[in-house]
Amino acid sequence: MVDRARPSESETLERIAAARARGPRLSDDTITLAHGAGGKASAALVESVFLAAFGRPDPAELADAARLTVDGGRLAFTTDSYVVQPIRFPGASIGQLAVNGTVNDLAVCGAQPRWLSAAFVIEEGLAVAELRRQAEDMAAAADRAGVAIVTGDTKVVPRGAADRLFITTAGIGWIPPGRQLGAAQVRAGDQVVLSGSIADHGLAVMMARGNLALAADIASDSAPLNQAVEALLAAVPQTRWMRDATRGGLGTVANELAQASGLSVILDEAAIPVKAAVRGACDLLGLDPLYVANEGCFMAVVPAAAAETARDALRQVGLTAAAVVGQMVADPPGVVAVRNAFGGTRLVDMMVGDPLPRIC
Repeated sequence: MVDRARPSESETLERIAAARARGPRLSDDTITLAHGAGGKASAALVESVFLAAFGRPDPAELADAARLTVDGGRLAFTTDSYVVQPIRFPGASIGQLAVNGTVNDLAVCGAQPRWLSAAFVIEEGLAVAELRRQAEDMAAAADRAGVAIVTGDTKVVPRGAADRLFITTAGIGWIPPGRQLGAAQVRAGDQVVLSGSIADHGLAVMMARGNLALAADIASDSAPLNQAVEALLAAVPQTRWMRDATRGGLGTVANELAQASGLSVILDEAAIPVKAAVRGACDLLGLDPLYVANEGCFMAVVPAAAAETARDALRQVGLTAAAVVGQMVADPPGVVAVRNAFGGTRLVDMMVGDPLPRIC
Protein backbone atom coordinates (compact mmCIF):
# COMPACT_ATOMS: atom_id res chain seq x y z
CA MET A 1 0.00 0.00 0.00
CA VAL A 2 1.25 3.48 -0.87
CA ASP A 3 0.99 6.00 1.97
CA ARG A 4 -0.35 9.23 0.55
CA ALA A 5 -0.24 12.09 3.01
CA ARG A 6 -3.35 14.21 3.15
CA PRO A 7 -2.81 17.71 1.70
CA SER A 8 -2.59 20.54 4.19
CA GLU A 9 -5.26 23.25 4.35
CA SER A 10 -2.98 25.70 2.52
CA GLU A 11 -2.25 23.13 -0.23
CA THR A 12 -5.98 22.50 -0.68
CA LEU A 13 -6.71 26.22 -0.92
CA GLU A 14 -3.93 26.66 -3.47
CA ARG A 15 -5.32 23.86 -5.65
CA ILE A 16 -8.78 25.41 -5.60
CA ALA A 17 -7.35 28.82 -6.44
CA ALA A 18 -5.48 27.36 -9.42
CA ALA A 19 -8.63 25.64 -10.69
CA ARG A 20 -10.66 28.84 -10.42
CA ALA A 21 -8.05 30.80 -12.33
CA ARG A 22 -9.01 28.75 -15.38
CA GLY A 23 -12.48 30.33 -15.29
CA PRO A 24 -15.99 28.87 -15.59
CA ARG A 25 -16.86 26.49 -18.40
CA LEU A 26 -20.28 25.96 -19.94
CA SER A 27 -20.70 22.28 -20.78
CA ASP A 28 -24.53 22.09 -20.89
CA ASP A 29 -26.51 21.75 -24.11
CA THR A 30 -29.74 23.11 -22.63
CA ILE A 31 -30.65 25.68 -19.99
CA THR A 32 -31.56 24.41 -16.53
CA LEU A 33 -32.87 26.15 -13.43
CA ALA A 34 -29.33 26.13 -12.05
CA HIS A 35 -28.32 28.64 -14.74
CA GLY A 36 -30.54 31.21 -13.02
CA ALA A 37 -29.41 30.55 -9.45
CA GLY A 38 -26.45 32.91 -9.30
CA GLY A 39 -23.82 30.20 -8.70
CA LYS A 40 -21.31 28.34 -10.83
CA ALA A 41 -23.77 27.55 -13.63
CA SER A 42 -24.86 31.19 -13.85
CA ALA A 43 -21.26 32.36 -14.01
CA ALA A 44 -20.48 29.89 -16.79
CA LEU A 45 -23.56 30.98 -18.75
CA VAL A 46 -22.73 34.68 -18.49
CA GLU A 47 -19.07 34.12 -19.35
CA SER A 48 -19.58 31.71 -22.25
CA VAL A 49 -22.68 33.22 -23.87
CA PHE A 50 -23.29 36.85 -22.93
CA LEU A 51 -19.80 38.18 -22.32
CA ALA A 52 -18.64 36.30 -25.38
CA ALA A 53 -21.26 38.13 -27.45
CA PHE A 54 -21.37 41.56 -25.79
CA GLY A 55 -17.78 42.07 -24.63
CA ARG A 56 -15.56 41.10 -21.73
CA PRO A 57 -14.92 43.92 -19.25
CA ASP A 58 -12.37 43.68 -16.48
CA PRO A 59 -13.69 40.99 -14.07
CA ALA A 60 -13.33 43.51 -11.25
CA GLU A 61 -15.91 45.70 -13.03
CA LEU A 62 -18.60 43.01 -13.26
CA ALA A 63 -20.84 44.63 -10.67
CA ASP A 64 -24.61 44.87 -10.19
CA ALA A 65 -24.75 48.04 -12.30
CA ALA A 66 -22.79 49.59 -15.15
CA ARG A 67 -20.95 52.81 -14.28
CA LEU A 68 -21.16 55.33 -17.11
CA THR A 69 -19.61 58.76 -17.68
CA VAL A 70 -22.01 61.27 -19.23
CA ASP A 71 -21.01 64.92 -19.84
CA GLY A 72 -18.43 64.75 -17.09
CA GLY A 73 -20.79 63.21 -14.54
CA ARG A 74 -21.05 59.56 -13.53
CA LEU A 75 -24.20 57.46 -13.66
CA ALA A 76 -25.03 53.89 -12.70
CA PHE A 77 -27.46 51.88 -14.83
CA THR A 78 -28.93 48.48 -13.99
CA THR A 79 -31.74 46.14 -14.99
CA ASP A 80 -33.27 43.02 -13.44
CA SER A 81 -36.22 40.67 -13.97
CA TYR A 82 -38.33 39.20 -11.17
CA VAL A 83 -40.06 35.84 -11.52
CA VAL A 84 -40.54 34.91 -7.84
CA GLN A 85 -43.17 32.30 -7.06
CA PRO A 86 -45.53 32.90 -5.27
CA ILE A 87 -45.98 36.56 -6.15
CA ARG A 88 -46.95 37.42 -2.55
CA PHE A 89 -45.13 36.01 0.47
CA PRO A 90 -44.48 36.95 4.12
CA GLY A 91 -42.88 40.37 4.30
CA ALA A 92 -43.08 41.38 0.64
CA SER A 93 -44.43 40.83 -2.88
CA ILE A 94 -43.01 40.59 -6.37
CA GLY A 95 -43.83 44.28 -6.93
CA GLN A 96 -42.03 45.45 -3.81
CA LEU A 97 -39.11 43.14 -4.61
CA ALA A 98 -38.79 44.57 -8.12
CA VAL A 99 -38.35 48.10 -6.80
CA ASN A 100 -36.11 47.25 -3.85
CA GLY A 101 -33.88 44.93 -5.84
CA THR A 102 -33.10 47.52 -8.49
CA VAL A 103 -32.64 50.31 -5.94
CA ASN A 104 -30.18 48.11 -4.06
CA ASP A 105 -28.19 47.16 -7.15
CA LEU A 106 -27.62 50.86 -7.77
CA ALA A 107 -26.89 51.71 -4.15
CA VAL A 108 -24.15 49.12 -3.61
CA CYS A 109 -22.35 50.50 -6.65
CA GLY A 110 -22.16 53.84 -4.85
CA ALA A 111 -25.00 55.46 -6.76
CA GLN A 112 -27.93 57.46 -5.42
CA PRO A 113 -30.97 55.88 -7.16
CA ARG A 114 -33.22 58.34 -9.01
CA TRP A 115 -35.39 56.80 -11.73
CA LEU A 116 -36.87 53.37 -12.46
CA SER A 117 -38.71 51.76 -15.35
CA ALA A 118 -41.13 48.87 -14.92
CA ALA A 119 -42.22 46.32 -17.53
CA PHE A 120 -44.94 43.75 -16.80
CA VAL A 121 -45.58 40.37 -18.41
CA ILE A 122 -49.07 39.42 -17.21
CA GLU A 123 -50.60 35.99 -17.65
CA GLU A 124 -54.18 35.89 -18.86
CA GLY A 125 -56.45 35.23 -15.88
CA LEU A 126 -54.60 37.28 -13.26
CA ALA A 127 -57.11 39.17 -11.13
CA VAL A 128 -57.12 42.91 -11.74
CA ALA A 129 -57.35 43.40 -7.97
CA GLU A 130 -54.05 41.55 -7.51
CA LEU A 131 -52.36 43.55 -10.25
CA ARG A 132 -53.58 46.76 -8.63
CA ARG A 133 -52.18 45.65 -5.26
CA GLN A 134 -48.81 44.90 -6.84
CA ALA A 135 -48.75 48.35 -8.44
CA GLU A 136 -49.58 49.90 -5.07
CA ASP A 137 -46.77 47.89 -3.45
CA MET A 138 -44.36 49.23 -6.05
CA ALA A 139 -45.50 52.80 -5.50
CA ALA A 140 -45.05 52.47 -1.74
CA ALA A 141 -41.60 50.91 -2.15
CA ALA A 142 -40.52 53.65 -4.56
CA ASP A 143 -41.74 56.33 -2.17
CA ARG A 144 -39.82 54.75 0.71
CA ALA A 145 -36.63 54.57 -1.37
CA GLY A 146 -37.03 58.10 -2.72
CA VAL A 147 -37.15 57.10 -6.40
CA ALA A 148 -39.64 57.69 -9.20
CA ILE A 149 -41.07 55.08 -11.60
CA VAL A 150 -41.07 57.13 -14.78
CA THR A 151 -41.69 54.74 -17.69
CA GLY A 152 -42.76 51.18 -18.40
CA ASP A 153 -44.47 48.62 -20.60
CA THR A 154 -47.22 46.00 -20.33
CA LYS A 155 -47.62 42.71 -22.15
CA VAL A 156 -50.32 40.05 -21.70
CA VAL A 157 -49.62 36.41 -22.62
CA PRO A 158 -52.01 33.43 -22.85
CA ARG A 159 -52.73 31.15 -19.91
CA GLY A 160 -49.79 28.84 -19.31
CA ALA A 161 -47.30 31.09 -21.11
CA ALA A 162 -46.10 32.68 -17.85
CA ASP A 163 -46.72 32.22 -14.13
CA ARG A 164 -49.22 34.95 -13.21
CA LEU A 165 -46.85 37.93 -13.28
CA PHE A 166 -43.23 38.72 -14.22
CA ILE A 167 -41.75 42.19 -13.69
CA THR A 168 -38.62 43.75 -15.14
CA THR A 169 -37.24 46.95 -13.66
CA ALA A 170 -34.33 49.10 -14.77
CA GLY A 171 -32.82 51.94 -12.79
CA ILE A 172 -30.55 54.96 -13.13
CA GLY A 173 -28.66 56.59 -10.29
CA TRP A 174 -26.19 59.43 -9.82
CA ILE A 175 -22.69 58.65 -8.51
CA PRO A 176 -21.35 61.56 -6.42
CA PRO A 177 -17.87 62.80 -7.35
CA GLY A 178 -15.01 61.00 -5.66
CA ARG A 179 -16.74 57.70 -5.00
CA GLN A 180 -14.66 54.74 -6.14
CA LEU A 181 -16.05 51.36 -5.16
CA GLY A 182 -14.88 48.10 -6.64
CA ALA A 183 -12.93 44.91 -6.11
CA ALA A 184 -9.78 46.63 -7.35
CA GLN A 185 -9.88 48.85 -4.27
CA VAL A 186 -9.84 45.93 -1.80
CA ARG A 187 -6.61 45.25 0.10
CA ALA A 188 -5.32 42.40 2.24
CA GLY A 189 -6.13 43.12 5.88
CA ASP A 190 -9.43 44.84 5.09
CA GLN A 191 -12.45 43.76 7.13
CA VAL A 192 -15.78 42.37 5.92
CA VAL A 193 -18.96 43.93 7.31
CA LEU A 194 -22.45 42.45 6.90
CA SER A 195 -25.48 44.73 7.21
CA GLY A 196 -27.85 42.19 8.78
CA SER A 197 -28.96 38.62 9.28
CA ILE A 198 -28.90 36.25 6.32
CA ALA A 199 -31.23 33.74 4.61
CA ASP A 200 -34.55 35.33 5.65
CA HIS A 201 -35.84 35.96 2.13
CA GLY A 202 -35.13 32.57 0.61
CA LEU A 203 -36.71 30.70 3.51
CA ALA A 204 -39.78 32.98 3.57
CA VAL A 205 -40.46 32.35 -0.13
CA MET A 206 -39.84 28.63 0.14
CA MET A 207 -42.26 28.18 3.02
CA ALA A 208 -44.88 30.38 1.34
CA ARG A 209 -45.16 27.80 -1.43
CA GLY A 210 -46.98 25.53 0.99
CA ASN A 211 -45.38 22.26 -0.08
CA LEU A 212 -43.36 21.79 3.11
CA ALA A 213 -44.68 20.40 6.40
CA LEU A 214 -42.94 23.24 8.16
CA ALA A 215 -44.12 26.41 9.86
CA ALA A 216 -41.93 29.19 11.20
CA ASP A 217 -42.19 32.90 11.83
CA ILE A 218 -39.90 33.97 8.97
CA ALA A 219 -40.47 37.00 6.74
CA SER A 220 -38.53 38.29 3.75
CA ASP A 221 -35.95 40.96 4.50
CA SER A 222 -36.82 42.82 1.27
CA ALA A 223 -36.07 46.51 1.85
CA PRO A 224 -34.36 49.46 0.14
CA LEU A 225 -30.74 49.76 1.21
CA ASN A 226 -29.83 53.13 -0.28
CA GLN A 227 -30.24 55.07 2.96
CA ALA A 228 -28.12 52.53 4.86
CA VAL A 229 -25.45 52.67 2.15
CA GLU A 230 -25.36 56.46 2.36
CA ALA A 231 -24.98 56.25 6.14
CA LEU A 232 -22.07 53.82 5.74
CA LEU A 233 -20.33 55.96 3.13
CA ALA A 234 -20.78 59.09 5.23
CA ALA A 235 -19.18 57.35 8.22
CA VAL A 236 -16.51 55.49 6.23
CA PRO A 237 -15.93 57.28 2.89
CA GLN A 238 -12.95 55.01 2.23
CA THR A 239 -15.24 51.96 1.93
CA ARG A 240 -13.71 49.69 -0.71
CA TRP A 241 -16.52 47.52 -2.12
CA MET A 242 -20.16 46.54 -1.59
CA ARG A 243 -22.58 43.96 -2.94
CA ASP A 244 -26.09 42.89 -1.94
CA ALA A 245 -26.18 39.16 -1.25
CA THR A 246 -29.16 38.09 -3.38
CA ARG A 247 -29.07 34.95 -5.55
CA GLY A 248 -26.53 32.47 -4.22
CA GLY A 249 -26.40 34.23 -0.86
CA LEU A 250 -23.41 35.42 1.11
CA GLY A 251 -21.28 32.43 0.09
CA THR A 252 -21.58 33.12 -3.62
CA VAL A 253 -21.10 36.89 -3.27
CA ALA A 254 -17.96 36.29 -1.18
CA ASN A 255 -16.64 34.00 -3.91
CA GLU A 256 -17.30 36.63 -6.57
CA LEU A 257 -15.32 39.12 -4.49
CA ALA A 258 -12.45 36.68 -4.00
CA GLN A 259 -12.19 35.97 -7.71
CA ALA A 260 -12.45 39.63 -8.74
CA SER A 261 -9.99 40.92 -6.13
CA GLY A 262 -7.44 38.10 -6.29
CA LEU A 263 -7.60 37.85 -2.48
CA SER A 264 -9.23 35.36 -0.13
CA VAL A 265 -12.20 35.99 2.12
CA ILE A 266 -12.02 34.42 5.57
CA LEU A 267 -15.39 34.53 7.35
CA ASP A 268 -15.99 34.07 11.08
CA GLU A 269 -18.91 31.64 11.40
CA ALA A 270 -19.81 32.75 14.93
CA ALA A 271 -20.03 36.41 13.83
CA ILE A 272 -22.44 35.86 10.91
CA PRO A 273 -25.96 36.79 12.10
CA VAL A 274 -28.61 34.13 11.43
CA LYS A 275 -31.99 34.24 13.19
CA ALA A 276 -32.79 31.18 15.30
CA ALA A 277 -35.93 30.33 13.28
CA VAL A 278 -34.02 30.60 10.01
CA ARG A 279 -31.15 28.45 11.26
CA GLY A 280 -33.58 25.83 12.52
CA ALA A 281 -35.45 25.72 9.20
CA CYS A 282 -32.19 25.44 7.27
CA ASP A 283 -31.08 22.56 9.50
CA LEU A 284 -34.36 20.71 8.91
CA LEU A 285 -34.21 21.26 5.15
CA GLY A 286 -30.50 20.51 4.79
CA LEU A 287 -29.68 24.02 3.56
CA ASP A 288 -26.60 26.11 4.31
CA PRO A 289 -27.68 29.68 5.24
CA LEU A 290 -24.60 30.99 3.43
CA TYR A 291 -26.19 30.04 0.10
CA VAL A 292 -29.75 31.22 0.75
CA ALA A 293 -30.84 34.45 -0.96
CA ASN A 294 -31.32 37.79 0.77
CA GLU A 295 -33.10 40.92 -0.45
CA GLY A 296 -32.26 43.44 2.27
CA CYS A 297 -28.70 42.59 3.26
CA PHE A 298 -25.37 43.67 1.83
CA MET A 299 -21.72 42.85 2.33
CA ALA A 300 -19.11 45.60 2.47
CA VAL A 301 -15.32 45.70 2.68
CA VAL A 302 -13.73 48.52 4.67
CA PRO A 303 -10.25 49.29 6.03
CA ALA A 304 -9.57 47.38 9.23
CA ALA A 305 -9.37 50.53 11.34
CA ALA A 306 -12.86 51.58 10.21
CA ALA A 307 -14.69 48.26 10.65
CA GLU A 308 -16.37 49.07 13.96
CA THR A 309 -17.28 52.55 12.74
CA ALA A 310 -18.95 50.99 9.69
CA ARG A 311 -20.85 48.48 11.82
CA ASP A 312 -22.03 51.18 14.23
CA ALA A 313 -23.17 53.46 11.38
CA LEU A 314 -25.41 50.67 10.06
CA ARG A 315 -26.81 49.94 13.50
CA GLN A 316 -27.68 53.61 13.97
CA VAL A 317 -29.99 53.51 10.94
CA GLY A 318 -31.87 50.49 12.25
CA LEU A 319 -29.78 47.57 10.99
CA THR A 320 -29.20 46.30 14.51
CA ALA A 321 -27.79 42.93 13.40
CA ALA A 322 -24.93 44.52 11.43
CA ALA A 323 -21.63 42.82 12.26
CA VAL A 324 -17.98 42.52 11.34
CA VAL A 325 -17.84 38.98 9.95
CA GLY A 326 -14.43 38.43 8.35
CA GLN A 327 -11.29 39.71 6.72
CA MET A 328 -9.41 39.74 3.43
CA VAL A 329 -6.10 37.86 3.19
CA ALA A 330 -3.51 37.70 0.43
CA ASP A 331 -2.57 34.03 0.35
CA PRO A 332 -3.78 31.86 -1.21
CA PRO A 333 -5.65 34.03 -3.71
CA GLY A 334 -9.23 33.70 -4.82
CA VAL A 335 -10.90 31.42 -2.27
CA VAL A 336 -13.42 31.70 0.57
CA ALA A 337 -13.22 29.88 3.90
CA VAL A 338 -15.19 29.92 7.15
CA ARG A 339 -13.55 29.52 10.54
CA ASN A 340 -15.70 28.00 13.27
CA ALA A 341 -15.63 28.53 17.02
CA PHE A 342 -13.44 25.44 17.49
CA GLY A 343 -10.65 26.73 15.27
CA GLY A 344 -11.54 24.54 12.29
CA THR A 345 -11.83 25.86 8.74
CA ARG A 346 -14.10 24.81 5.91
CA LEU A 347 -14.07 25.93 2.32
CA VAL A 348 -17.05 27.79 0.89
CA ASP A 349 -17.23 27.20 -2.83
CA MET A 350 -19.50 29.07 -5.22
CA MET A 351 -22.98 27.56 -5.14
CA VAL A 352 -23.62 24.54 -7.35
CA GLY A 353 -27.14 23.77 -8.53
CA ASP A 354 -30.32 25.58 -7.47
CA PRO A 355 -31.65 24.57 -4.04
CA LEU A 356 -34.30 27.35 -4.07
CA PRO A 357 -35.45 28.13 -7.63
CA ARG A 358 -37.36 31.33 -8.40
CA ILE A 359 -36.81 33.21 -5.18
CA CYS A 360 -36.43 36.62 -6.89
